[in-house]
Amino acid sequence: MNIKEAKEQIKIAMRAYFSKNEFGGYRIPIEKQRPIFLMGPPGIGKTAIMEQVAQELDVGLVSYSMTHHTRQSALGLPFIERKNYGGREYAVSEYTMSEIIASVYDLIESTGLKEGILFLDEVNCVSETLAPSMLQFLQYKTFGRHRVPEGWIVVTAGNPPEYNNSVREFDIVTWDRLKRIDVTPDFDVWKEYAYARSTHPAILTYLDIKKADFYKIESTADGKRFVTARGWSDLSDIIRLCEENGDKVDENIIRQYLQDNKIAKDFAIYYDLFNKYRSDYQVDRILDGNANADIKERAKKARFDERLSLLGLLIDGIGEHLSGVCREELAVTELHSSLKRVRVELAKPNADAERSIQREIEDTRKKLEAGVKASSLSPDKQYALNRSLQMLENERESIQKDRPENEIAAFKAIKADFDKRTAELKRKADDAGKKLDNLFTFAEEVFPEGQELLILVTELTISYYGAHFIGRYGCDKYFAHNKELLFYERQKEIITELESFEL
Repeated sequence: MNIKEAKEQIKIAMRAYFSKNEFGGYRIPIEKQRPIFLMGPPGIGKTAIMEQVAQELDVGLVSYSMTHHTRQSALGLPFIERKNYGGREYAVSEYTMSEIIASVYDLIESTGLKEGILFLDEVNCVSETLAPSMLQFLQYKTFGRHRVPEGWIVVTAGNPPEYNNSVREFDIVTWDRLKRIDVTPDFDVWKEYAYARSTHPAILTYLDIKKADFYKIESTADGKRFVTARGWSDLSDIIRLCEENGDKVDENIIRQYLQDNKIAKDFAIYYDLFNKYRSDYQVDRILDGNANADIKERAKKARFDERLSLLGLLIDGIGEHLSGVCREELAVTELHSSLKRVRVELAKPNADAERSIQREIEDTRKKLEAGVKASSLSPDKQYALNRSLQMLENERESIQKDRPENEIAAFKAIKADFDKRTAELKRKADDAGKKLDNLFTFAEEVFPEGQELLILVTELTISYYGAHFIGRYGCDKYFAHNKELLFYERQKEIITELESFEL
C-alpha cells in the first residue's frame, strides 16, 4: 500500500489501542497490542507520517533509530542490589532504566501527555547482542525490567534486506507478534504532502513530466544509484534557501541529493529552463491581472511541457498568498482564544490587564515548547502559536506604553487592535481571492480548449492550502471548472468501462 493508506491503518490501530472500558482500563491490554511494523524501502516517508499521526491525534512522539543502540543502552546497565529472602541476604542483579523507556517518561513529565507513540526505526538491523531482547520487547513492551508506560503505542519500521546489508531476517515467532504493513513509493500521494510543505515547483513539474524519476534504486557496476522521496524533499529545501540567499543551484548541488547521475543531470537542465520560464512569464503580473499580450501569446503557442512549467509557477505563486492567509487566520484564531480568557480575567475584582496578558504569554510559550518537544504540533500550528505569542507581546508593550486609566479602557484598546488584525486578514483574503480569479481568467484566455484548466483545478484540489482557502472563502471560477473536471473524470470512467466490454 502507499504511505497515505499506511498512515490511515496506523490511526485505526491507535484508536483501537487507545479505546478504554467502563472502568478506564485499555480494552486491549498492552501485552496484547501488536506493535505496528512498517516495511518499506528507504526515504519514502515512514518517519514523516509518524509525526503527522502524532499531530493529528494530539499525542506525544518519541523516536529512536535502533542501529544506534547497544544492548546496554537499550536494556540499561546492570548493578548489584542486596535483597532479603527468607531471612537471608542475597546479591541480586538489577538493571538501570533503559534510555529509550526513560525518554518516554521524560516526555510525559515535561509535556503532561499520557498517551503517545514510541517509534523505533530500523528494528530489523539491531546488533546481534540486542536481537534476542527485541523479541521480548515486541511481545511484552519491556526492555530489561522496565515496561513502556500504558497508553504508549509501539510502532516500528525497517527496510527490506535488498536495501540494507545489515538487515536481520525475523523468524515466524517474531512476525506473529507484529502488525506488518508493507509500504511502496507513490508519487501522487507524495505530491499531496509536497504541496503541504511548499515543495519547489520545479521539482513538482519535473516529476509530473517524468514520474519514473520520482523513486529509483538500482545496482550497477559502479555501485548503487538511487533517488528517493526524501532526496527530492531535501533538495527542495536547499533550492529554496539558495534562491533566497542568491546562491547558484547547479548540477553539483543537485547530485548531492539525487544520487543518480542521469536524473541529476536531467533535472539540472530542467531547473535552468524552469528559471528562464520564471523570468519570461512574470508570474506576479499574471496574478495581478496585468499580463501583457506577448506573455499571453507565448503561453498559447507553448508546448505542453512548457505549459506544465508555467502552471507550476502560477500554482506556486498563488500558493504563497493562499498559505499566508490560511496561516494568519490560524494565528488570529489562536489570539482570539487568548483574548477571550483575558476578557474573563479583567471582569474579576482587582484585575490587571498587563498581568493577565503576561499569563497568556507564559501559557502560550509553555504550550509551544511542550508541543515542539512532543512532536505533536504541525508546522502551521507552530507558526500560529509563535505568531500569537508575538501579537500578545505587542499588546503587553502597548499597555505598558499607553497606561490605560482602567481595565475597561485597557480591554477596549486590546479589542481595537484585534479588530485591526481581523480587518487586515480580510484584506489579505480578498487580495488572494482576486489573484486566484485573475489566475483562472488568464488560464481561460490562453488555454481555452486544452486540459490545462482541468490540471489547474486538480492541483488546487490536492493542494492543502488551495483546498482550505477555497473551502473557506470560495471561488466561483474554481467551482465552475470543478464541475467540468467531475464530468471529465466520469467520462473517462465510462470510456474505460465500454472498452472492457466484449462485443
